[in-house]
Amino acid sequence: REGQWSWIAHRVTGVGILAFLFVHIVDTALVAWGPSAYNKVVAVYHHPIIQIMELGLVGAVIYHALNGLRVMIIDFWPRASVYHARLFWATATLFAAAMAPITWLMGTRIVQDILEEGLF
Repeated sequence: REGQWSWIAHRVTGVGILAFLFVHIVDTALVAWGPSAYNKVVAVYHHPIIQIMELGLVGAVIYHALNGLRVMIIDFWPRASVYHARLFWATATLFAAAMAPITWLMGTRIVQDILEEGLF
């Protein structure tokens, strides 16, 4: 039920954040090969598909943080485990409330880029 889904989502978002961290370290290390190598790689970040992945990264960070707080509440106050399902839905509600304006802002830019470049 809720506990299993939150556990899976927490692990998946954690792995996604770790993968981004690895990519970020690699692309930052490209500075050692000069500005042209770095600029070529960073130019890829302006592609709409990468921007959609960036939106996914923001969502992963927000969910992982909120779910981490939920886990800490249950760990530090064992009696809170009685409210496990309610805490899960509270986390999901806070996540949706946080992601709505972020998706609007980032999504608007992504759609504009797609329309301007005629990618799809």
